[in-house]
Amino acid sequence: MLESVIASNTAAMGPVTLMICTIVSLLCGLWIGFVYMYRNVYHKGFVITVVLMPAIVQVVIMMVNGNLGTGVAVVGAFSLVRFRSVAGGAREISTIFLSMAIGLATGMGYLVFAAIIAIIIGGASILLYRSDFASPKLLEKELKITIPETLDYEGVFDDIFQHYTTKQELLKVKTTNMGSMYELHYHIHLRKDIVEKEMIDELRCRNGNLNIICGRLQVNKEEL
Repeated sequence: MLESVIASNTAAMGPVTLMICTIVSLLCGLWIGFVYMYRNVYHKGFVITVVLMPAIVQVVIMMVNGNLGTGVAVVGAFSLVRFRSVAGGAREISTIFLSMAIGLATGMGYLVFAAIIAIIIGGASILLYRSDFASPKLLEKELKITIPETLDYEGVFDDIFQHYTTKQELLKVKTTNMGSMYELHYHIHLRKDIVEKEMIDELRCRNGNLNIICGRLQVNKEEL
């Protein structure tokens, strides 16, 4: 069932086998493209590239298989290509690697194996993105408060934080507006069933109605 449909010598491969392998590569590429688009912001050009990549890799593997001279020529050709694109995120890179792996499998004739791997890994990806696995905690927030230079920032908001948060940490302080103001950066854990607007209103009364930003905790960009 998992045997290769291609003979050991690719020169004896017929057009029917080639068409079957290419169709399987494109179908697997379509599935990988769908998995990548699932709950993700995507660009049409990248999705099309992901769909076509298994078929392209398949052709390269079929041409190189069993031919040392062709293999050296392909390596030389690819060594001339310079990739100047911006480094992609973790999801983009894993998708490209999956497309290449499927192309390698179909290029060697392991069509059933390629289909099974695409379904298993793609299904696992969808399940992981649907679940709360590795999701940031919603109650963690980043809070930025601007205060005048005349206000002592040490402990000025402690009573408010004690009421609305379970934990708070002052990460950094920096001057702004030509040194006439301070910008405080906090990492806070909100209590359950509190109204965030009420906390911000109390903070505004304390800091003279200057800028307050409360948003999702920043994390490092997901790059590999």
